[in-house]
Amino acid sequence: MALRSLLFVPADSGRKLARGLESGADALILDLEDSVAAANRPTARRQAREFLAAHGSERIRRYVRINPLRSGLALDDLAATVAGRPDGILVPKCLPEDVCTADHYLAAFETAAGAPVGAIRIIAIASETAEAVFRLGGYAGLSPRLEAITWGAEDLAACLGGSNRTAEGEYDGPYKLARSLCLLGAAAAGVAALDTIYTDFRDDKGLRAECAAAKRSGFAGKMAIHPAQLAAINEAFSVSAEERQWAERVVAAFAAQPDAGTLALDGNMIDRPHLVLARRLLGLPPG
Repeated sequence: MALRSLLFVPADSGRKLARGLESGADALILDLEDSVAAANRPTARRQAREFLAAHGSERIRRYVRINPLRSGLALDDLAATVAGRPDGILVPKCLPEDVCTADHYLAAFETAAGAPVGAIRIIAIASETAEAVFRLGGYAGLSPRLEAITWGAEDLAACLGGSNRTAEGEYDGPYKLARSLCLLGAAAAGVAALDTIYTDFRDDKGLRAECAAAKRSGFAGKMAIHPAQLAAINEAFSVSAEERQWAERVVAAFAAQPDAGTLALDGNMIDRPHLVLARRLLGLPPG
């Protein structure tokens, strides 16, 4: 199932966790990192574990954003939550080798909890430091757990000591680069690319424009910080009736002429890359 929308929810807020269930998000991210004060971490871990135990993935997909592996907090986060069998974890400030390390940690905690080894997936937040941006091409073949790569403009801005937006509201150069490399790195690794948050949750017009641009580029979904953003995100990243009709016709045309490299459809020439895109829109393997 595609991940169009992933909503961050502070795991120390029972009220927001409950609201998240009814939000319309494809997935919830139970946050143990940035939105949780240090004093509240024990509460956040406990409530995340209780939420995971009470609400299975048949209702909504559940992810946990742990603290960075180098923080000294990640093992405690995993010890508290893996037994609840989340669908996946988000690894912040990620470098490629962190995916391998997280894979090993997860396997150990899954075994200890009597859970299926390998079931919990990994989403890498892979652009939050300058080093991480340079290494976005290094995620291929690291772990079968790797499900998606996403990027973060806020932490990168803090790292660089600047603002991620221009005066006109567009991403500035380094952040456009990080976004593009995230998309390319995910494609190279054969996983989904997820766009970062849009911070102004009251700006529906700006959000819709950013979602449309992200989908055109090739992102599969977007993260959200407020339930009010989810309708726009879900709409933008859903396959439209027109897209589905086009994709079905492309697949049918090549099925009728399997040896053809190029075909004419509606006055346009289509070839194998169009078939790959059509199959992707229909949720089919590339073929």
